[in-house]
Amino acid sequence: MSLTDAERSQYEWQFDVEGFGESGQCKLKESSVLVSRCGGVGGSAAWQLAAAGVGRIVLAHGGILKAADLNRQTLMAHDWLGKPRVEHAAARLRALNPHIVIETITENISEANAACLVGGVDLVVDAAPLFEERYAMNRAAVQLGKPMVECAMYEMEAYCTTFLPGTTSCLACLCPEKPSYWQRKFPVFGAVSGMIGSIAAMEAIKVLAGFAEPLLDRMLVIDLKSSNCRVQKIRRNPRCLICGHP
Repeated sequence: MSLTDAERSQYEWQFDVEGFGESGQCKLKESSVLVSRCGGVGGSAAWQLAAAGVGRIVLAHGGILKAADLNRQTLMAHDWLGKPRVEHAAARLRALNPHIVIETITENISEANAACLVGGVDLVVDAAPLFEERYAMNRAAVQLGKPMVECAMYEMEAYCTTFLPGTTSCLACLCPEKPSYWQRKFPVFGAVSGMIGSIAAMEAIKVLAGFAEPLLDRMLVIDLKSSNCRVQKIRRNPRCLICGHP
């Protein structure tokens, strides 16, 4: 798939990134990504994916915008309170980049829809606040052989890794059970969620364009309270109920 003159003009500053070039841009144009959801983390990831020129982005997010969302959900606006979040997110992304396709799913990921949604894209960015959604996407990604970028944050800590079915561990290897401390409502600064969402977008871009080194079997852990950053090894569990060998 070739680029138009307008696309070359928009993305030309990316072409000089080592290992990427115009061929990498063409790969992004041909690619599709599912983002769940489009809040603080997922919205930031979707914004950077759209800016980079990923050809088709599918946003899955149910529910309406509330005032408490506005400290971190930068795709939103105050005059959209009480309306479906995913519609405003899609409009913002289309305004940013008219060369790409934005699709919306006005419901959250579940066991009932995960396989269908994951099966329709090349890669998944998991930014869901509930582990039930994360586990559903992980199961579908493993079964369908789709890469999944896993990103999350809590208070001033943030995490990101990339799962490649058949090659790396999966979410169930990393978290066989939902962490006891995990709650639907948790402490959050928008700067933290925005940072890790952008890192997740870069992970997706690396996998889709086939350059640089994604976080395979490694998890980036950032503690902004202490300004500490480390990379933690992740081991595949051969007895994992999702990706392990029978």
